[in-house]
Amino acid sequence: MTDQDKGGIHGAAEARRPVSLFSAAIIVIANMIGIGVFTTLGFQVASLHSPFAVLMLWVLGGVGAFCGALCYGELGAMMPRSGGEYTYLSNIYHPAIGFLSGWVSMVAGFAAPIALAAMALGEYAGAILPGLDKTVIAVSIIVILSLVHLTDVRFGCHFQNLFTGGKILLIVVFIGLGFCVTNPQDISLAPSRSDLGSLFSPAFAISLVYVFYAYSGWNSSSYIAGEILRPEKNLPISLFLGAAFVSLCYCLINYIFLYTVPMGELAGQIDVGHLAAKAIFGGRGGAMMTGLICLALISSLSSLIMVGPRVTQTMSEDLGSLRFLARRNARGAPVFAIILQAAVAIFLTLTATFNAVLTYVGFTLALFASLAVLGVFVWRVKHPEAPRPFKTWGYPVTPAIFLVLYGGMIVYLFIERPLPSVCGLLTVASGLLLYKLLAAPGLPGSQEKVADKSIR
Repeated sequence: MTDQDKGGIHGAAEARRPVSLFSAAIIVIANMIGIGVFTTLGFQVASLHSPFAVLMLWVLGGVGAFCGALCYGELGAMMPRSGGEYTYLSNIYHPAIGFLSGWVSMVAGFAAPIALAAMALGEYAGAILPGLDKTVIAVSIIVILSLVHLTDVRFGCHFQNLFTGGKILLIVVFIGLGFCVTNPQDISLAPSRSDLGSLFSPAFAISLVYVFYAYSGWNSSSYIAGEILRPEKNLPISLFLGAAFVSLCYCLINYIFLYTVPMGELAGQIDVGHLAAKAIFGGRGGAMMTGLICLALISSLSSLIMVGPRVTQTMSEDLGSLRFLARRNARGAPVFAIILQAAVAIFLTLTATFNAVLTYVGFTLALFASLAVLGVFVWRVKHPEAPRPFKTWGYPVTPAIFLVLYGGMIVYLFIERPLPSVCGLLTVASGLLLYKLLAAPGLPGSQEKVADKSIR
């Protein structure tokens, strides 16, 4: 083969896989640093009155995200096809389980978080421009960003990289200048006896829902594995670099929020970033920083809108009756999948409350993330000799830590918040019914077909 031929093949591979390692890591960071860190602290403070316990939530959230990223790195390197849990669970368990995870990802994993991010953007924009209608802002930004990602995959990547760079700069400025505030709060990181009791309380377990939601996105590059250059190498790296970086940022910025704003003022509030910005920069400076937070939320929305349709697209390729959703335009964007996701997100924005959607999302996503991590054990037992370009560091301790953290949260949430938990289970049940209707015997989506595509 000539050098020219090799160059042509390499160029063709890059054209089919336009997402570099840098862009993949940026997508992870952009998905993670989103509405959770700027909106959920108020709910935690309302039920836990200990700064030590609140910060421990964020440390545990980082541990869970990093362990999950390492496990997904092993699965993604073996099965470098877009779809995330849909691809993994279809191969490890059964196509029906994979379909359910894809259905849940489409509704609870992307459309619902897009609605949450849009609601949060409306709250923050309303804080600095009270005359604006928050719902109109939320719906408008979903429509605009969906149109952006309908244009071109590469353009979407460049747009994403630009906004995420600004988001990272915002976090760094918050952390750096937060330590210079003139009237800091007196918070102690040394645990008291009551603090230790808080760590084992139902309130702590429920608060993990908010934290794990804030950390959600640590697996986001796995959903676009089919578009990442050399995914067997770059996918695991993008996952654990993104998770490690964001974990450090989250612990520091939540310390700054507690350091600059009294806990009583934070309790129950969504726009905690706006409160901290006013405390650090004053009224006018706070409004400016809140505007930058709005840009950060736009970055999160953009990342979710870019990644989510790839799950729908991958599922639709396997199910003949849904194949129209996999159709791409001339520039590679899955048109109908993006439109469907936007429609569901707008519906949730118009009909649901922020806290209810957040709890529902946390419970539902934790179920399938736990199944995927459990799949690391299952696949090693079923296929011990299978090629593994990347192996989970610290196995079997790493996946066990993840399962203990997420499993405990699922149990506590079902006991303490039964309504959103039942709604999550109903979403799963509706997906099972849909699978029975769409994937009857003889239709595409058999175990063999899914497995064959996953290893290409």
